[in-house]
Amino acid sequence: MLVTHRTTGKTTLYVSTTEDLPRHVDRLFRLCQDIEQLPDTALDILIDFHYCNFINHLGVAFLGGLACAIQARGGRLTFDWETLPKRIGMNLAQNGFLYSFGCEQYPWDGNSIPYRSDLDHDFTEIGDYLRDKWLGKGWVNISAGLQNAIAGQVSEIYLNAFEHSRSPIGVFSCGQHYPRAEMLYLTVIDFGIGIPNSVRSFLQNDQIPSTDALEWAFQAGKTTKQDTAVSRGMELNLLQNFVTQNQGSLQIFSNDGCVAIDHTGIRYENGYTSFTGTLVNIAFRCDETYYCLTSEASDPGKPWF
Repeated sequence: MLVTHRTTGKTTLYVSTTEDLPRHVDRLFRLCQDIEQLPDTALDILIDFHYCNFINHLGVAFLGGLACAIQARGGRLTFDWETLPKRIGMNLAQNGFLYSFGCEQYPWDGNSIPYRSDLDHDFTEIGDYLRDKWLGKGWVNISAGLQNAIAGQVSEIYLNAFEHSRSPIGVFSCGQHYPRAEMLYLTVIDFGIGIPNSVRSFLQNDQIPSTDALEWAFQAGKTTKQDTAVSRGMELNLLQNFVTQNQGSLQIFSNDGCVAIDHTGIRYENGYTSFTGTLVNIAFRCDETYYCLTSEASDPGKPWF
C-alpha cells in the first residue's frame, strides 16, 4: 500500500504480508504499477513494515528489485527498520537482504537461499549459487548429475532475462526451505519488458495475447534474440519433468499472463495485473524419494530423467 503525504511530498510504502498465493503475487504487481505511476517528485519513499506479519522468499526478491527500480528512477529510499518484526528481521538478516540494503548484519547459513542481485550474467557464479545454496543442501534427495542438469536449466532462465528483458537493473533472486511444509522454493525476477512484450516486438504484432506469446516462447528453437547463432526457446523440459514427478510447481508470470506447471500438466492463463517484467517461482517437494538421471540409475524402480 502506498500513501503520499501532500504537505511533504514523501511517500510511505507499507509492506504487506506476502505468502505463496496468487492473490499476494497479484498484490505485488499492483504495488509495482502504483509506483510506476508516481511522479518523480514523489519518489522520496519510506518503507514501513508495520502491517507485515510474514514476507516469503518471493516477496523478498520482489521488494529488493522494486527498491532498485525506484533508485534507478532517481528515487530516495529509507527503510524504517524499527517497524520490522523481529521474526521477519531475523530471516532478512539470514538471507542477506538487510546487508544488501545497508545494515551491518552479515548473512549466515540456514534455511534461506540467499537474496542476490545480478547486473550481468556470470554463468559460473550463478551456477555455483544454484548448486551450492539451493540444490546442494540435501533438502531434495537428488543425484549430483541431476543437480547440475536442473541448475543448468535454471541458469538459462537467468540468461534469458539478461538477453531479452532489457532490464537496466538486472535480475533478483531469493529462496527458502520450509521444513514444516517440506518444500523448497526459488524465485527469479526481472523488471524488464516481459516475455509477451518481447515476443510481440520480435514478431511485429502487438495484438498477440500474452498466453499465445508465452506458449510461443516455450517452444524449442524459438528466440527473440536477433544476433544469436543458437536458436532456442525456454527449453525447460527437464525442469518441467522433474516438477511433474516431484509434484512441485513452476510458475512464470509475465505481463498479464502466467505459465503454471505441476503434476496435472501445463496451463497458460490470463487475467493477472499486468507486470512489466517476469517472475519465475519454482517449488520442489522435500520428500524421501531419490531422483537421478537415466545415466546414473542403477535401480530401475527409482525416478530418473
